Amino acid sequence: MPGWIKLLLKREDDWDACRSVLEGHTSCVNAVAFSPDGQLVASASHDNTVRVWEAATGSCRSVLEGYTSCVSAVAFSPDGQLVASASHDNTVRVWEAATGSCRSVLEGHTSCVNAVAFSPDGQLVASASHDNTVRVWEAATGSCRSVLEGHTSWVNAVAFSPDGLSIQTNGGDILLHVPTTPSPSFQRARPSHIFVQDQWISLNQQQLLWLPFEYRPTCATVNRNAVFLGHSSGRTTFLKFRI
Repeated sequence: MPGWIKLLLKREDDWDACRSVLEGHTSCVNAVAFSPDGQLVASASHDNTVRVWEAATGSCRSVLEGYTSCVSAVAFSPDGQLVASASHDNTVRVWEAATGSCRSVLEGHTSCVNAVAFSPDGQLVASASHDNTVRVWEAATGSCRSVLEGHTSWVNAVAFSPDGLSIQTNGGDILLHVPTTPSPSFQRARPSHIFVQDQWISLNQQQLLWLPFEYRPTCATVNRNAVFLGHSSGRTTFLKFRI
């Protein structure tokens, strides 16, 4: 994937959709996120940086530096004030979106961090790692509230439930309850989401669809039974399942 991002508008009949090309990263871009108000875009790159852009103009507002390896994931807090990013240097960093200053470095994972998410109230940050754990952190202080164990392989994705009381992880096989104590409980549960991982689309821990090499995504998003895949060629693929 080239080290730039195209910002696309909703498709119209003439589809002259490219508003701007955001250039500045010196290696491939791994993840991108809009701020809740749509004013900012954050991008995470193999060049070990996060960049925050103005969506309206495409200008770079700040470059968030400090990682020693590639940045794999990025997320805005619900109020848009903070940016959390995850890296293969085993850390998560929380930044001030307005200034680009680093608020805290979240250390504790023993392998690369693949995904990061804010709780709906913005008080917690969850991170998913190759060390087979999810960690829950306090966004304000950077302290680790709990380590969620029980996975038998690395954790690729993480998301909070809308009420903020539980966390769903990539395999869909573990529902992790966010505790008020450092000793969380977990239970295996039927997943409510389809997951895309490597060459497979999976449902209920079962491999549902094998993706040929040319259809394996560099990024993906799932909305209920719909799957959108983005490819290094610039193409996108839309799939819808009956589940």
